Amino acid sequence: MEFRRVTGLPPYVFAQINGLKAEARAHGRDVIDFGFGNPDLPSPDVAVAKLAEAARNPKNHRYSASRGIPNLRLAIANRYKMLFDVDLDPDSEVVTTIGAKEGLTHLMWVLLGPGDSAIVPTPSYPIHLAGPGFAGANVITVPMVDPGASTNDPGDDFFGGLVEAWQRASVKPRVIVVSFPHNPTSACVDFAFMERLVNFALEHEVVICHDFAYADLGFDGYRPPSILQVPRAKECCVELYTLTKSFSMAGWRVGFLVGNAEIVAALTKLKSYLDYGTFQPVQIAAIVAMNEAVDYPEQLRMIYQSRRNTLVEGLHRIGWDVVSPRGSMFIWSPIPEPYREMSSLEFSKFLIEEADVATSPGVGFGEGGDGHVRFALIENELRTHQAVRNLKRALTKLG
Repeated sequence: MEFRRVTGLPPYVFAQINGLKAEARAHGRDVIDFGFGNPDLPSPDVAVAKLAEAARNPKNHRYSASRGIPNLRLAIANRYKMLFDVDLDPDSEVVTTIGAKEGLTHLMWVLLGPGDSAIVPTPSYPIHLAGPGFAGANVITVPMVDPGASTNDPGDDFFGGLVEAWQRASVKPRVIVVSFPHNPTSACVDFAFMERLVNFALEHEVVICHDFAYADLGFDGYRPPSILQVPRAKECCVELYTLTKSFSMAGWRVGFLVGNAEIVAALTKLKSYLDYGTFQPVQIAAIVAMNEAVDYPEQLRMIYQSRRNTLVEGLHRIGWDVVSPRGSMFIWSPIPEPYREMSSLEFSKFLIEEADVATSPGVGFGEGGDGHVRFALIENELRTHQAVRNLKRALTKLG
């Protein structure tokens, strides 16, 4: 039997790593897990309390609204005004999604079809590469970072590659998918970069979809810009914002698509056929999180920054040269020189088997990812110190 939408998907290499982790733990080994970007920090207490209260009300057990209840859409509009000084009409420029992943996938369905094409960075979060393909479109990849570069700022290299890809394409792309701070590379950009991107989109009549999953995770004074801060951005741009990392509400599945009203309306129409929205008590609790736990994202940001410092400093001490990221919850690490004969999957397996440390192999994020592993900042400082000691013992060639 042929399964057309999934037949062309590459093997999910992360499953192999998960299998090795499970096997090691079954044998009593303590695996320190930096692999999956699954936040370990708790959701805000006020949101948990409101969820429990709302769930006890039978009125909230019925179907909800696929576009999100009005006060939830108002809450995200207010948050955008507070954080970015961006005005959003909650009735026409906001739709609630069941997490950013669902939102992006179905967004591609309304923007693309067979014969169309989209530009996507490589490496990238897997759904960014797969989403356009699910819609039947062709994916044109552009390297996010020069493999030989010593910085995690894409700058001119990425934008130049984007322009070149556009000029080379026989069928001009309808969509450009970007995400800053970037997963997996942690690449960050400034407002001027966003201006260039918007101007390019306006000139070439292309839609920019910005996945803003790490909007609240900027370090050392860096504040990630929203693409909607750029004048005229709403003419050609939409942005995905989620409570997953900002409020440590990963399992709650609360996200938003905001921006261009026509695109928001198109996704809203599609979703009216596909779902009835997130469980209403979750939506009610998400409103409370944004309205009453306003400082919570800053508390989380400081924790992730401390974890970043601990891991980067530890890796440097054992001779593993990595760039300290300005944002996201990841460290994108080139495989150390003495071990570069290994693929990223082989090296990730080696780290589990010899150091009891789990990472994500770069090849899992598409072409251009091999030669790297990704650390997710989901272990506390004590566990991170232990991981560094394990790595020092295993990576004997770093000496």
